[in-house]
Amino acid sequence: MSEHQYDESKIKTLSSLEHIRKRPGMYIGRLGNGSDPDDGIYILLKEVVDNAVDEYIMGYGKQVDISIEESGRCRVRDYGRGIPLGKVVECVSVINTGAKYNTDVFQFSVGLNGVGTKAVNALSEQFTVCAFRKGRFKKAVFEHGTLVDEEEGETEEKDGTLIEFLPDTASFPRYSFDMQYVDQRLWRYAYLNAGLILYLDAPSLQEETEEEEAKKTHRQRKNTTQQRGSSTCWKKNSATEISILLSSFLKPL
Repeated sequence: MSEHQYDESKIKTLSSLEHIRKRPGMYIGRLGNGSDPDDGIYILLKEVVDNAVDEYIMGYGKQVDISIEESGRCRVRDYGRGIPLGKVVECVSVINTGAKYNTDVFQFSVGLNGVGTKAVNALSEQFTVCAFRKGRFKKAVFEHGTLVDEEEGETEEKDGTLIEFLPDTASFPRYSFDMQYVDQRLWRYAYLNAGLILYLDAPSLQEETEEEEAKKTHRQRKNTTQQRGSSTCWKKNSATEISILLSSFLKPL
């Protein structure tokens, strides 16, 4: 048996994002190609939307805009407080960095504390974050988890955060988003967060027939008569946009 040299030269220290790319299963579970609702591409989208929902839970920004292009590029814009501009890069690239350890800022969160957007960044070919706060913005662009560009200045955009990412085909070969899985997940967010509005722009989302729409409406009314909230879904003539609203009844049960 040949000897394997084991000395100081064999010890490696990985950066936060390198470790995620090396051991993605520790952070997002399975990888997959999008054929299963638990596949990694849906977890990446979930982690970004979770952060937007956390802002809503804390009382900032009731609307979240989500778009998914045919190429797989995802875009999530919330209208919360926006990441503090001086910490934008660290918040999306250094693991265990974030405000969710501070109960003054987040009393409750649904995302992975200090991990979520870092995993999305590390497992994306391209990742862009832009934070808007009080008339100023900070933008950072990453490729395969490596920072390639930064920009900051003045803006007329409303406060909030924009995340855009393209999943890495090295981790998710031949992947594609099944819009029905995305649609179902957004309905869960709406059901659990009264008053939250989510807009989904996805060209491949098939428009339901009038019969299917009627059946869904009937099921929703039946399922919500004994709940504190009611869910309603509006679809425009174009099947590319969905607005989901969950509103509370005025009178308690």
